[in-house]
Amino acid sequence: MGNHTSLDGKRILVTGGTTGIGRATVALLAREGGSILTFGRHQPELDEAIAAAHGNRGSVEGLTADAATKDGVQAVFAAVDETLGGIDMLITCAALGAEPIYEMEEDEWRYVVETNLVGAMACARQAILRMQSQGGGHLLFVGSISAEIKAVGESVYSATKAGLQAFAETLRKEVADKNIKVTVIQPGSVATPMQPRTDEEMQEALANREMLYADEIAEAIHFALTRSQQADVVNLRIEPQIQATG
Repeated sequence: MGNHTSLDGKRILVTGGTTGIGRATVALLAREGGSILTFGRHQPELDEAIAAAHGNRGSVEGLTADAATKDGVQAVFAAVDETLGGIDMLITCAALGAEPIYEMEEDEWRYVVETNLVGAMACARQAILRMQSQGGGHLLFVGSISAEIKAVGESVYSATKAGLQAFAETLRKEVADKNIKVTVIQPGSVATPMQPRTDEEMQEALANREMLYADEIAEAIHFALTRSQQADVVNLRIEPQIQATG
């Protein structure tokens, strides 16, 4: 259809784009012509992600920064202004897994909350301040079905993703008059470094249809971003055919 949104030249920030879903998303959106800025906490993974996206129609730049900190978010948006000259789309992928709260030290579980929830909120705020002055944009948050299935062992992680879900669904109503779309993608189990499984175990799970490839979530993100201007994908839930829910 001719009224789909093209990603050619779109200025896109992908948080946590150095591994897993974020890295797959950076590569796909670069192929579609996006001008992308991404970041992660570690330089080797950042270098690998940029190299993997090299040679596409779009461009990819990156920096090392921590979404859990005020300084990190400030550095990222300074780079947005300098490198991209603004922002059309924000995709928040930066996230950490967690143990049950009683098995984590205080600083550890607080850091997960700061990364998964507070960092996403802080990036959204900075993006909105820029988008509202330019006439609109699109915020896309990578959530999780953990917000709904509440599996044993995921108390901290589920809390962050449930908070992100509530934040995004409420924020959507607050920024609709600013021509800013808000989307949440809710993946089930995905074969990424966040998983507490070996590579061999993940390959077996993929073969058994118990996990998804990161590329499949990137494709869902691409679908949401490229709908027509009047269409807003509010929630998109994607699971492997056999999803563990316990």
